Amino acid sequence: MNIYSLICTRSREDITPTTDKLLSFLAQGGVKTYLISGSSSIFSSYYGGVEKIDPDPEDLIIFCHDDIEIRENPSQFIEKLKAITSSDETGFVGPAGTTCLGPDAVWWDQGRWQQGLHKGKVTHIDPKEKEYLTYYGPPDDVVVLDGLFLAARAKVIRDIGLQKPEYFEGEWDFYDIHYTSKAFLEGYTNKVLDMNILHNSRGELVGRNSWHKNRLAFIEKTDLPLKLHK
Repeated sequence: MNIYSLICTRSREDITPTTDKLLSFLAQGGVKTYLISGSSSIFSSYYGGVEKIDPDPEDLIIFCHDDIEIRENPSQFIEKLKAITSSDETGFVGPAGTTCLGPDAVWWDQGRWQQGLHKGKVTHIDPKEKEYLTYYGPPDDVVVLDGLFLAARAKVIRDIGLQKPEYFEGEWDFYDIHYTSKAFLEGYTNKVLDMNILHNSRGELVGRNSWHKNRLAFIEKTDLPLKLHK
């Protein structure tokens, strides 16, 4: 089994210390990493990247942001990742998601969070550059996952397809909900992986107009809510 990662970054000439640390971590875990810069779309970046790699069905593909830090032993983390994705029934895995995607298609909705429907944990940075842990709930099976880190076998990725749906206007938004919900609807089980991850972002992109447009388009095309049935 080969393990690959695809990371979109603004410029190869302006790699941040966080991205440098991420690249080092992945390399220590034996991951073959491809940096994609100057792309006009995250959909085309991921789709084109996978096509270029041409992975075997059981190879593992990681899609992740360039502003994350994984605070674990690299080799042990990769073994944990391989174990959780080994089942033919497993779709995507990641650090955080929800067991119920409601009519608003906002996975982190506060009301459903209070009902205990969200799973996982992510450390974030506040406006004063201080770290704080966002704990959603214990790791479990979920309907959709957040896109800061996603991993799946190539077979799963081929089955769902990575192209941008024609009804999405924005090129960088809602890809995570689209990909993971599609895997769920096609019968795969998405899972939250217990991992120690720092996301150097405060979520400003959620305020982008294109994010809201893609969300509304997703709502129109999807029979919501999507719920996990056990």
